Amino acid sequence: MIGLTPASVREVAVLGAHCDDIAMGVGGTLLTLAARHPGLRVRAFVLSGADTPREMEESHALRALCPQADLELSMLDIPDGRAPGYWEYVKLALESFGNRCEPDIVFAPQRADAHQDHRLVAELTPTVFRDHLVLGYEILKWEADTPRTAIYHPLSRETAEEKARILLKHYPSQADRDWFDEEAFLGLSRLRGVQCHHPHAEAFVMEKAIVRFGGS
Repeated sequence: MIGLTPASVREVAVLGAHCDDIAMGVGGTLLTLAARHPGLRVRAFVLSGADTPREMEESHALRALCPQADLELSMLDIPDGRAPGYWEYVKLALESFGNRCEPDIVFAPQRADAHQDHRLVAELTPTVFRDHLVLGYEILKWEADTPRTAIYHPLSRETAEEKARILLKHYPSQADRDWFDEEAFLGLSRLRGVQCHHPHAEAFVMEKAIVRFGGS
């Protein structure tokens, strides 16, 4: 497979509709980036959960996924499943968030996600981060909306297991969901690993990118 290696990663933006979206979609990648780039700036934006017990879950989980990172979390209070009805509020909040960060890579949900809140974030992200590398992550759930991915970030088995451990430890509110377990998380990352010849991986849909041949 063709490998692409960014010259440097100093800051990343991670966007989610709900608490746990970021951890499920890009948790292993965050663990890897934080380990390889001490002091990495991580700017997180989540649509729902502010001033609820889920805000504490999200804060603790992101801290665990980004050890030694400079982490800032911005969270709104949009009701779950109602984000499209708050389009203008979300757009303004996302623009404000975008003005406060300078990411080298942006991670957000992917446009074909079956959940309307995820899709809204996916659709608005490129309108705010217009000149950035935007990678759309997949969110494990019961809907059959697993995307056809094109970008893979390999993970060691140890990293995949640590991601699963953090999810189970820090999101007790999700424990009653029949798909929220270690077997499901490791199953998906093992599948993506098979597709890129590695033990485990997280996979992404790319918005668009420029390729330059023969010069800078």
